[in-house]
Formats: sequence, structure tokens, C-alpha cells
Amino acid sequence: MRTMVVLIYAVVLIAMGCSSIHTAEASNYEEPKIKTIHVGGKVLCQDCTQGWNEWVHGARPIKGGKVSVTCMDDRNRAVFYGSDLTDEKGQFDLIMNKYTINGKEVKANRCSVRLVSCPDATCNVPTNFSRGRSGMKLNRPSFVYRDLVKYTLGPFYYTSPMCEKSDTTHPDQSNNGRGSWPNY
Repeated sequence: MRTMVVLIYAVVLIAMGCSSIHTAEASNYEEPKIKTIHVGGKVLCQDCTQGWNEWVHGARPIKGGKVSVTCMDDRNRAVFYGSDLTDEKGQFDLIMNKYTINGKEVKANRCSVRLVSCPDATCNVPTNFSRGRSGMKLNRPSFVYRDLVKYTLGPFYYTSPMCEKSDTTHPDQSNNGRGSWPNY
């Protein structure tokens, strides 16, 4: 029994010695500096003239669609602007440096990504699904490893001109839409 207590005591001392070594090493550990930020996603065409199943599940990728990212500083001045075209799968991958040429830091939470243009004449009206038309803020990264951070967004959608919702308000209406139509 006595040898068992001595053996346990020796194991505890060894374990404490190992943990103090790792603690010393951990205190000298320096976080890697993020150098690049990747922003990726998909751009698809969703055609409302199709049946329900095709409309919901039949979105097709758009090749050559332009997506942009704009990053602002603390004073709401643009510090970075970049764009990318989608490939045949409708995917984009914007790559931006963490620091601008002037040495200003690009803060991901001050960046927004949006749809810019689409070469497909039959499907070129940007929708606001995933905030593609108004701009999606970078919120949480989907991947962080060493000096790389990646944000995956979307998918963003375009639709056909036939699907665009028309403005039904009349410019002469007043009283929050309860005004009367002018007499002609």
C-alpha cells in the first residue's frame, strides 16, 4: 500500500511538472497575425415564372455575375473596395488584405458585400435574399486558421424582370396611403 501511495505521489509531481512547462510555453505563444480575409459565396438565378418546386429548388448558377465588398473605417470613409466575378458554378471568392496600402486596418465587421451586376438578360434583377441588393455585413467567420479568415455568405439571388415587384403606390397619394386618386 505504501508503494502505491509513493507511486501516485510521483505521478502527480510529474504531471504538475509537465503542466508548468506547457504553461510557460503557452505564455510565450503569440497569436498569428491575420494577413488575408476571404469572402466567398454563390450567386443564383431564381425564376418565379416556373412552378413552385422549380422556383424553390431549381435555382441555377449565374456565370459572370459581379459581387463587390466595401469596407469602411471608423469615420465611415471607404478604406477598401474590391469585386469578383462568379465562375460557372456561380461561386465567388473575394480576397482582401487585412491592411491597406496606407497601413489602415480593414475591420471585417465594417465590410459589406452586395450584388453589382449580372450578364444574364433573362435573370438580372437583384433580390434582397441574404441582403444581396442592400449589402450583407460580414458578421461571423466560417473558417479561421493561422493567418487566414474566411466568411461564407449567401447564396445571393437574381430573378427575371417578370418577377420584379412593381411599385403600386401613386405619387399623389398622401395620408399614409389613404389619400384619394386625383380626378382627371
